[in-house]
Amino acid sequence: MIDQLLRFTPILKQKIWGGKKLNQLLHKNSDGSNIGESWEISDVDGDESIVSNGNLKGRTLRSLLKEYKHNLVGNYVYKTFGEQFPLLIKFIDAKEVLSIQVHPDDDLAGIQDSFGKTEMWYVVQADEDANIIIGFKNDATKQEYLHHLENKSLLDILNVDEVSKGDVYFVPPGRVHAIGAGLLIAEIQQTSDITYRIYDWDRKDIDGNYRELHTEKALKTIDFTAKDSYKTPYLKESNISNQVVTCPYFTTNILPIKGKKEVCFSEKDSFIIYMCVEGEVVFNYKNQQEIVRKGETILIPACIDKVEIVSENSSELLETYIQ
Repeated sequence: MIDQLLRFTPILKQKIWGGKKLNQLLHKNSDGSNIGESWEISDVDGDESIVSNGNLKGRTLRSLLKEYKHNLVGNYVYKTFGEQFPLLIKFIDAKEVLSIQVHPDDDLAGIQDSFGKTEMWYVVQADEDANIIIGFKNDATKQEYLHHLENKSLLDILNVDEVSKGDVYFVPPGRVHAIGAGLLIAEIQQTSDITYRIYDWDRKDIDGNYRELHTEKALKTIDFTAKDSYKTPYLKESNISNQVVTCPYFTTNILPIKGKKEVCFSEKDSFIIYMCVEGEVVFNYKNQQEIVRKGETILIPACIDKVEIVSENSSELLETYIQ
């Protein structure tokens, strides 16, 4: 049995479009000026998260999964995904707009020996007039898309939403998208680092080179159908886990909390991840106490059946597991 709540050292990623919010607003330990991502929990090859607390400090997430198996992730998760942790948990700071891109599903990604990339975004903070590019305005054809790609006029056919704090977007494989400038995002996704870059605004990297585009790979996965709305609606009742997104790869709820709440996991055959997106909470388990502040993340192993969560003021947690 793995008998402790798990914290991990964030893995910070420099990006051409990154900024300073991860340090300034979420207090990540970096003085870099273009930190775009904080990988909170990762089992991506070469970027395995390392435990930062308790008796297991210094252990990698991958080594814990190999040793504790279903006790860490749950019977269903272990049978389904084996000894690779199935989710990658991030905070993203987009000082500049990201590339227009798309992600493959499991079948296409499997050619590259990877999971596909289904993801969701929760807007932690948004500058005035910040927006997200997501999906098409109207159903499009491959020929129409290629015409606008060649003429650098994709925004004529892509949908653009103005966004604000608390907005949620679900991004399945095949949905064209780009996080806009001025956004701080919590991202929950499958364990995959595969992105097919469609258009990168003709910008160059620090060495003066254009970043690689993946036109042919993107064509194989793009869903050209439009939706009436791309934003995910949800309720937000206090001290209740309000379901926001559910799919085969993860379920995410939002838990607004004030006061004291005992949370029981006995009916869940899964690990539980909490990302604090507002305020500060205390997790109590046996003799362990963990203070989790805005921008921090904690993992509850599947074999732990309940914890107490306390917040003196109003706080908000994203709660993620696999059903």
